[in-house]
Amino acid sequence: MPPVVRADSYLTLHYRIVLESGPAAGSTFMDTFTGRPATLQLGGGQWSPGMEAPLLGHPEGDCFSYTLKPHEAYGDRNPDLLQRVSRAMLNENAGADAGFTPGDMVEFTAPNGGRYSGVLKEFGDESALFDFNHPLAGITLRVDIDLLGVL
Repeated sequence: MPPVVRADSYLTLHYRIVLESGPAAGSTFMDTFTGRPATLQLGGGQWSPGMEAPLLGHPEGDCFSYTLKPHEAYGDRNPDLLQRVSRAMLNENAGADAGFTPGDMVEFTAPNGGRYSGVLKEFGDESALFDFNHPLAGITLRVDIDLLGVL
């Protein structure tokens, strides 16, 4: 009998994440089926708990798909995470000579020394508008799995 996925399993798998809603519906966000398989330590924070939960109980060798609503994956979009950042703060974090284009992912240093990223939406003379939501927030996802190994 093959091993089954537990909450602390280490997996070797192929996976594909397809966007099922939003402006890019039908497009593939990530696909390992065309290359090397991935490894995943459940409970290690690599995937959200909601993305890991449907894997539990599946045996090694299983191929399956599941769909996740936004609240089960990366959460709903939070309008409070659309924030204006002053050009002074942007220059402090990226350098005064840095060039930006809407759609760029920009990393910032938090006051506690941590790092966080936002997607540039608008760039003005005095400020820039950033979206600090996870890129997959608010999107329904389909996840295709080929479970190659379970430890």
